[in-house]
Amino acid sequence: MGENAKMIESLIERTTQYGKTSLELLKLKAVYKTSDVISSLVPNSIIVVFFLSFMFFLSVGLALWLGEILGKTYYGFLIVAVFYGITGILFYIIMHKWIKKLVCNNFIKQVLN
Repeated sequence: MGENAKMIESLIERTTQYGKTSLELLKLKAVYKTSDVISSLVPNSIIVVFFLSFMFFLSVGLALWLGEILGKTYYGFLIVAVFYGITGILFYIIMHKWIKKLVCNNFIKQVLN
């Protein structure tokens, strides 16, 4: 009878350890998913803020100046829009992966510490 009690106690201990391990695995998966989502949002947000502020402060003045040089105002606005579009695409292609990796690594370090 004492041997059965030890086996039951061992089984309960192993079940408890399995539950703790499963909970820890779920936590790590949640951290990974959360860091992936946040690391995707941050570079996109930076790009959006960059373009909105840059276009807001400079595009009207630059477009009017170019329009005056070219003789028609809408030419200036068209050139400025094309320039900012190309700049945005290049910034996204070059910086997106780097910023995502940086934010993801920092988030994981902060959560696990």
